[in-house]
Amino acid sequence: MKAIGIILAGGNNKMMKELSNKRAIAAMPVAGSYRSIDFSLSNMSNSRIQKVAVITQYNARSLNEHLSSSKWWDFGRKQGGLFVFTPTITADSSYWYRGTADSLYQNLHFLKSSHEPYVVIASGDGVYKLDYNKVLEYHIEKKADITVVVKKMEDKSEINRFGVVSMTEEGRITEIDEKPLETNLSTVSTGIYIIRRRLLIELIEKAAEEDRHDFVRDILMRYKNIKKIYAYKLESYWSNISTVESYYKTNMDFLNREVRDYFFNQYPEIYTKVDDSPPAKYNCGSDVKNSLVSSGCIVNGTVENSILFKKIYVGNNCVIKNSIILNDAYIGDNSYIENCIVESGSTIKANTRYVGEGSPMIVTENNPLYY
Repeated sequence: MKAIGIILAGGNNKMMKELSNKRAIAAMPVAGSYRSIDFSLSNMSNSRIQKVAVITQYNARSLNEHLSSSKWWDFGRKQGGLFVFTPTITADSSYWYRGTADSLYQNLHFLKSSHEPYVVIASGDGVYKLDYNKVLEYHIEKKADITVVVKKMEDKSEINRFGVVSMTEEGRITEIDEKPLETNLSTVSTGIYIIRRRLLIELIEKAAEEDRHDFVRDILMRYKNIKKIYAYKLESYWSNISTVESYYKTNMDFLNREVRDYFFNQYPEIYTKVDDSPPAKYNCGSDVKNSLVSSGCIVNGTVENSILFKKIYVGNNCVIKNSIILNDAYIGDNSYIENCIVESGSTIKANTRYVGEGSPMIVTENNPLYY
């Protein structure tokens, strides 16, 4: 593909509450064996983008460790590769990234030293499949300056988390409103963009000169009537996990056979870093229904409509319902957990009861060894 990739994975989001205290949102576990960023990385690899940069910042330790080898996404090659950029103090800048546009500006050398004519920009907190080649073909066909991948949302209660757009019948975006309190629009930006590399450099440098730092507000919204900005409609599954509720719902979606088959069994594949763990073990007395149970788990109790990530121990007579148990958790005997997200490395004592009322309850132990 005639493009380089940039994945923005450095933001801090308080809507994830305790879940983002020790990890970046892009490093959040998804669907038993994956991290959120795996979906964007796999889409880049499957679209034959050979050179990809991941821009990290907040709580980046676990994310950087996950990205320590590019071979899992097939970026370890002589040409191109996977690059991880964190904020760096230089003679010209002593700032952390002050926004998405500023993170691109502080890594402008990556854009200037590349030779591909186009740039694909994606966020690290989206769960989806997309062939970026099709978006590029659309971009070229429309002679667009910028193409934004958009999605029509059925659930309007979450629209205020996103930028909403209105467009003409031909697909040209006429209005962009970032995270409105109220709107009649139902089409949102997915945070995926295609733009010509030289134009991106020009716009980023112009924003920096004017001390502007946000890609949406200071580039897309300012230039919507000057540049030709088009919308590419994504018809397949897409979800953003930047709140506790959306993270819970996205994981629960994988208990749906159609969603699971779409991501796990249909081409192209989603790749991730692989651990050499033994298969899950179900001892006598265990009862598992409609759940995802990952490698390294030992189950002695009842698990229903839940997702168990890697290396979970479920004690005797335990009951886990409608819950997400993150890596390396220990669930003691006779415990009852329903509508909860149990943080990684947590130890749930025997005879403990946790039930989330309404929204899922986050159950956590402050163990810095797990993330």
